[in-house]
Amino acid sequence: MKLNNGDNQQNKTSCCNACWVTSWFVVITVGLGLICVLLVTALILLYIHQTAERDQYFISSEEKSWSDSRRFCRSRGGDLVIINTEEEQKYISSIVNENVWIGLSDAEKERNMKWVDNTPLNKGFWDDGEPNDYSGNENCVEIIHTKPILSNWNDFACSVMKKWICEK
Repeated sequence: MKLNNGDNQQNKTSCCNACWVTSWFVVITVGLGLICVLLVTALILLYIHQTAERDQYFISSEEKSWSDSRRFCRSRGGDLVIINTEEEQKYISSIVNENVWIGLSDAEKERNMKWVDNTPLNKGFWDDGEPNDYSGNENCVEIIHTKPILSNWNDFACSVMKKWICEK
C-alpha cells in the first residue's frame, strides 16, 4: 500500500483547523457562561440589597402627631427616620406618596435642628423659604411628597396628624 503524503498533510491541516475552531468554541462558551454567572450573582446581590434597604423602613398607614409617631417607632425597636445622605433622601422621597414625618425637629431649641438621635442637622433638603417657623409653632419636619425630591422638607406644627416613616 502506497501512502500519498499530500493527502496525509491535507488531513493533518483539516484536523488542526477543526481542533482550533473547537478550542475557540469551548473558550467562548465558557466565557459566556462565566459572564452569565456573574450577571446572575450581581442581580441576586442587588435584590438582597434592595430588600434589606426596604425592610429597614416602615411607612405608616395611619396618622399621628410627631411625638406619637416617634413613640410608635420606638416601641418597635426603631425611631423616626434620619436622612444623612442625598441617596437616602432620594430613596425615602421615592417611596412616599403622602406627606410624612421624619425624625428632625427644633423642639428643644428654636432654629437648632436635631435628629432624634440628638445629632445636629448637617445637610438639609428644604423647600424654598423653609424652615420658617410659621406662627412660631413649627418645630417638626415633614417631607412634602409633591415637591422636588431634593427640596421637599418643611417645618410644621408637631401636633398635626400625619403619616410617618420609622427606621431600624
